[in-house]
Amino acid sequence: MQHRVVQPEFLDSLPPEAPEAVASRRDLRRINWFMGNGRLIGRELLRRRHTLGSAASRGQLTLAEVGAGDGMMLLKILHSQRRDWAGGRIFLVDRQPVVTAETLDGFRRLGWQVDIVADDVFTWLRNAPTTDMMVTNLFLHHFETSALAELLRLVGDRTGMFVACEPRRSPFALLGCRMLRLIGCNHVTRHDAVVSVRAGFSGTELGDIFGGQNGQTWKTRETSAGSFSHLFVATR
Repeated sequence: MQHRVVQPEFLDSLPPEAPEAVASRRDLRRINWFMGNGRLIGRELLRRRHTLGSAASRGQLTLAEVGAGDGMMLLKILHSQRRDWAGGRIFLVDRQPVVTAETLDGFRRLGWQVDIVADDVFTWLRNAPTTDMMVTNLFLHHFETSALAELLRLVGDRTGMFVACEPRRSPFALLGCRMLRLIGCNHVTRHDAVVSVRAGFSGTELGDIFGGQNGQTWKTRETSAGSFSHLFVATR
């Protein structure tokens, strides 16, 4: 698995309300739990908290998630860290957001004002406000290298910290995909998992692209994490 191969995923072509899509999003929540992506991203946010000063304690933070989907992962992170943040403003960006009223209410109870942005991520980033932190989960692997480079350049213009958790491109991760039937994942999820791993990342691939687009003002860290994940963190 030396080179990335980016192919269409079934879920991206389905209407959000389609039963197969609803079931696949439910599968993805379970897969995220097994991968530990929420815990990985949450740990990095806490590390950043100590450098944000009074903004973190006055409810003045701005946080964005691109490719946010239903927003549940970020809500769970912030709920688990509710004693560490005083709230602020969140942008949930997705071309087809599926955020429920219950999820929105959960953010509000934690002190966060939520903007649901139903837009192409490139379009939004070109005009987005600058945020303190930006995260994404299982999203960057959808893009070919040229589009990914442009996306990371725009991210670098719009935030002070970026955390991405992506599929690790490895034979072991591919083997893990073959086991998804055993935990009841549907055919959409099983197909997309294989496609995701083949389009995933290894080594310093994300850091090399990010650094090439954003220069030396950033510090980047990139590593395999857990059994199946690839973690990338950029701060300035």
